[in-house]
Amino acid sequence: MMHTDGRIKVVVIVTRFMAGAGGVALRGALALDPERYEISFVTGGGRLTDDARAFGFDVAVMPDMVANLSPRRDARAVRLLTELLVDRRPDVVHTHSAKAGGVGRIAAHRAGVPLIVHTYHGFPFHEFQRPWTKAAYVAAESYLCRRTDVVLTVGSAVAVEAIRRGIVHPGQLRTIAVAIDAEPVACTPKTRAHARALLGIAADVPVVGTVGRLDYQKAPQDFVRAIAALRHENAVGVWVGDGSLRRDVERLIDRHGLGGRVMLVGDRTDVAVLLPAFDVFAMSSRYEGLPCAVVEAMAAGVPVVATAVNAVSDVVLPGETGLLVPPQQPGALASAIDLVLDDPVSAQLRVARAKALLGSRFRPEQLGVVLDEVYLAQPPGTPQLSRRVSAALTARHEGW
Repeated sequence: MMHTDGRIKVVVIVTRFMAGAGGVALRGALALDPERYEISFVTGGGRLTDDARAFGFDVAVMPDMVANLSPRRDARAVRLLTELLVDRRPDVVHTHSAKAGGVGRIAAHRAGVPLIVHTYHGFPFHEFQRPWTKAAYVAAESYLCRRTDVVLTVGSAVAVEAIRRGIVHPGQLRTIAVAIDAEPVACTPKTRAHARALLGIAADVPVVGTVGRLDYQKAPQDFVRAIAALRHENAVGVWVGDGSLRRDVERLIDRHGLGGRVMLVGDRTDVAVLLPAFDVFAMSSRYEGLPCAVVEAMAAGVPVVATAVNAVSDVVLPGETGLLVPPQQPGALASAIDLVLDDPVSAQLRVARAKALLGSRFRPEQLGVVLDEVYLAQPPGTPQLSRRVSAALTARHEGW
């Protein structure tokens, strides 16, 4: 395939094309100049697939690219991805998330892609794994980074961990912020009333909400236990999102007699509209990178309580812009939520400081600037392409 229009061809590979890594990948692509870049996506599927296509991006769905380890399907995904990349001859491959980062970087290396970029939104290893499992993941990531030209990490704590464990070398790494929608739905009496109406919750009921998958990482059981432990016994918990643990969480809700107090509303496309319904945004995760949902809640003006994991403290400064608690301690999470509900004045002071901290750093155009520099493999103010990308474009125009 001959690339005749002079644009740099980028293939973005993401496991789940949905909120989180998928959302950042899509917003980053939208922030780039379409006259300079031709961007396409490869994904295992997700609700953002249709959105990306509506924006004019080509999206290839590869069902074998699943989140969980599956030797047979992973090997097939590597083979199919390699064939696709050999056929498309991209100048850049950019992978997001653990599985896409594994199979995608191996395939890109085998296909001889000139520039390979990976974004860590977090790590596949964490403190709750068995030591040998964690060591195996660290070794795998070190291997993959030796086949990666540029590594982007969402949040400073993720970057520090990557360096501390010897996964990357300093010159290979850039720390970035997540990109959220530029215009969040601010918390006002009108937006609050609308969001409450959508959820069927009365105006005078305290609402503790969160957004995330119902899976081990997000610890939804701890969220339920925290609601059960609240002193504010009239408070309602709202979980936006779905996942493999839904039935387990439903059984736990029944066991605690919380059928009327914890709502599992499933995956929603109107998360930004629902956020103003929350009096507190409570994140119960065991591990994270820097979650988009936390930043979105802060930008909307919702007080945040979160577990003190990974890069969350980049934005949730303890006692300043929110409250942090230890992971896997639902009692501590409940106490912090009660503090927010007890003292809304202090909560709003933290909200104001949170908005000031966020500023414009988390806007998509800021991510676009970084991606432009990375894809051109040049520092700011340097007009020429890197030798690798320049050679690839020259070869392509000669019919490579």
